[in-house]
Amino acid sequence: MNPALSTRSVSSGVICLGLTLALALPGAAAPWPRHVIDNSSHGADGVRLADVNGDGLTDITTGWEQGGKVRAYLHPGHAKVRKPWPAVTVGAAPNVEDAVFADLDGDGAVDVVSCTEGQTRTVFVHWAPIERSRLLEESAWRTEPMPATRGQAMWMFSAPAQLDGRLGIDLAVVSKGSKPGEGVIGWLEAPARPRDLAAWRWHPLRSAGWVLGLETSDMDGDGDLDLVISERFDGDRSGCFWLENPGAAAVQKEAWKEHAIGVAGKDALFFCLADLDRDGLQDVCVGTHTPGREADNALYFLRRLDASGRRWAERRIDFPTGSAQFKGVNAGDIDGDGRTDLVVSFVKAKDKPGLIWLTHDGDAFSGRWTANELSGIDGVKHDLVALLDLDGDGDLDAITTEEIANLGVIWYENPFRKTR
Repeated sequence: MNPALSTRSVSSGVICLGLTLALALPGAAAPWPRHVIDNSSHGADGVRLADVNGDGLTDITTGWEQGGKVRAYLHPGHAKVRKPWPAVTVGAAPNVEDAVFADLDGDGAVDVVSCTEGQTRTVFVHWAPIERSRLLEESAWRTEPMPATRGQAMWMFSAPAQLDGRLGIDLAVVSKGSKPGEGVIGWLEAPARPRDLAAWRWHPLRSAGWVLGLETSDMDGDGDLDLVISERFDGDRSGCFWLENPGAAAVQKEAWKEHAIGVAGKDALFFCLADLDRDGLQDVCVGTHTPGREADNALYFLRRLDASGRRWAERRIDFPTGSAQFKGVNAGDIDGDGRTDLVVSFVKAKDKPGLIWLTHDGDAFSGRWTANELSGIDGVKHDLVALLDLDGDGDLDAITTEEIANLGVIWYENPFRKTR
C-alpha cells in the first residue's frame, strides 16, 4: 500500500489518501458568457433534464422555491438558445425544493414530480398533456398531491426509477428533519393504475438528518437499481453511502443494507457519479461543508476500487483560499483533452466565484488538480450543475440556477471550442 494511504474503516472498505492540495485560480482566465433561460419568478432551485417533446433536444424543469411554482422549459433550438426559452408553469408548489421529469403513468407524456418542504411538505405530480402541441399551455397541466406524502416530511429530492421490477416507474424520495433522525429515506411503489395517487404505497428505508443527494444506480452489478445518498446534519451517520436493493422478490419485505462510500461523519452535500480516473469503474465526487467550520469546505474524490461497491479510497481536493461554500458538482471533459474535469457550484458566494471548474494533470486520484475561472462573481446561491452541449458546438456548457440575486435559470457558454 502507498505510505500516503491510511485505513479509515476496515469494515466499510474505505481508505483515505492523506495528501491534500490547495488550488489557485489562474488570473488570466475570463468568465464564461452567461445566458438567461428564465428569471421571471423567485428562488430558482436546481435543474433536472429530459427530452420531453421528442425533438432530440434536452429540456429543463425547475422549482422556484420563493415563487411557489414549478416551470418547464423547451429547448428552442441551437440558433435561439442564448435567448430566454419557451416556458410553462406546470403547477403551483409552495416551498418547492426539487422538480424532475418522469412519465409516471406510461402514457408517453412526460410529467413532472415536485418535492416541497416548509409548511407544504408534500410530493406533487404535475400531469402533462397527452398532446405535445399543448406542452406550453398552462391550463393543459394538472397538479395533484401524493396522499402518502401529504404533510409527512420536508421532502427534498426524488428519483424516478424501476425499483421493484414490476408495474410502472417507482419514486425514491428523501427528506430533511430539524434535528438528526427526523428525516427519512424511502420509496413510493407504483400501483397498477398510476393515476390513482392514493394507491401509491410508501416504504420507509432509513431515518436521516438532511439528505441532499439522491441517485439510482446498480452499484453492485446485480441487475437492479440501488440508492446512492449524501447526507448531512446526522452526526456520525452523515456522509456518502448506498442502500442495496434486495431484489425484486424481497424489495418490499427485506431491509436495504447500507454500504459506506466515504466522508463518514462529514456533512455531505450534492455529489455526482462518474468514472473520474477512466478505469472502467464508476466513482463518486462529493463536497462537504459545515456552517462555522471553514476546514470542512472541500471536495472529495471517492474512488471505487472494485465492482462490488464495497471498497473505496478517499482523496480530498481543497478549494482555492477564500472560496465560498460548496453546494454541487458534476463531471465531464470541459476542455476537450480527453480527461474528466469537474464543475463546482457554491453558495454564500457574494463577491466570490459562484462556479469554477477543476482539471487534473493526468492522475485524477493522486495528481494535481487546478481550479479555473467559470462564472466570475455572478450571484450568491447556486445549486445543481448540469453539463450539456446546449448550443451544439461540440463542448459541454454548464447549466444551473441562482436563488438569491435572482439570476434564475442560467447557463454558461463553454469558450473552449471557439478558442481552439
